[in-house]
Amino acid sequence: MPELLRRLVNAVSPSGDEWAVREIVKKAITPYVDEITTDTLGNLICHKKGKGQALGIAAHMDEVGLMVDRIDPDGYLKVAAIGGIDAITLVGQKVYILNNKNQIICNGVITFEDIQNGENPIDYQVPELEELYVDIGLTKEQCAKKNIDVGCYVVPHHDYAYLGNKNIISGKALDDRIGCYILVELARKLKKFNSNVYFIFTVQEEVGLYGAKTSIYNLDIDWGIAVDVVSANDGALGMPRVLGQGPVITIKDSAMIASRSINLHLEALAKKNKIPLQKEVTSTGTTDALNIMLSKGGIASTVIGVAVRNIHSTVGIADLNDIDHTIELLYLLLKNQPVFEKPNGHRI
Repeated sequence: MPELLRRLVNAVSPSGDEWAVREIVKKAITPYVDEITTDTLGNLICHKKGKGQALGIAAHMDEVGLMVDRIDPDGYLKVAAIGGIDAITLVGQKVYILNNKNQIICNGVITFEDIQNGENPIDYQVPELEELYVDIGLTKEQCAKKNIDVGCYVVPHHDYAYLGNKNIISGKALDDRIGCYILVELARKLKKFNSNVYFIFTVQEEVGLYGAKTSIYNLDIDWGIAVDVVSANDGALGMPRVLGQGPVITIKDSAMIASRSINLHLEALAKKNKIPLQKEVTSTGTTDALNIMLSKGGIASTVIGVAVRNIHSTVGIADLNDIDHTIELLYLLLKNQPVFEKPNGHRI
């Protein structure tokens, strides 16, 4: 079990409160980079100085979650979503309630009226988020004494674990602690190479890709990659994005068309080195690569990801082999120090 990945996955860092993951990453990556800064919004920027064109490679530290938006007279916590999270995945889940110092105040269980009252399951309707609440076993007055108030974070709790196959892992926040882990491991492998790389660990991706937008502003980057996760589609025979079949490069998502030059280079490297590779064309979702691409008059960018089942639920499932292959492919990309020409009447 990769200990760093376990720590990253188990860390509690919802959008807007990424402190815990930032501290883990900072300690882990320090031996392999030359300069580390934290910007005003909280992005962690780690520069490995070297020759040649500069790559900005980003992974986001935040995770989806919930926030208390009111406390009803019986002490139940009503919640609003932070990022895209489906209500059906929340029912019956254990959660942490956090204070404004990212400290766990208490545990809770997400429920709704039909379940709490023991109604016949056949009569259940799929609940909307507005119907859910967190039972923490306290009255409204007791909540006040514990400083549980509007604005407290509520984060699902699932420890990192293996499933039946020792290559298959599960845990909360695989989106995108997998990406954070890949960046740290890539920095370690590149320690002896003269590569000019900015490892960028972004904040608030799940609520608007904000960290990528602000972090790139002050950096001189020639090309960019977002390392993220993609929704596995292996429930349907013959479909792309299957666990165990290698990293996934995005050709198009809902908001961007990725750099053809970078993708073709990745494909060639994967083929030459017998690394399995998958492709994604989707009309849903986007990543930090969008805001990298749109920065400073345009930066050629793409996305390389790891397929995850149950993405944006309270617990995801991924294959360690896909993670290792992603690290290997990115290492080869940086070791070869490719030069991507700026557009001049041709595709990028």
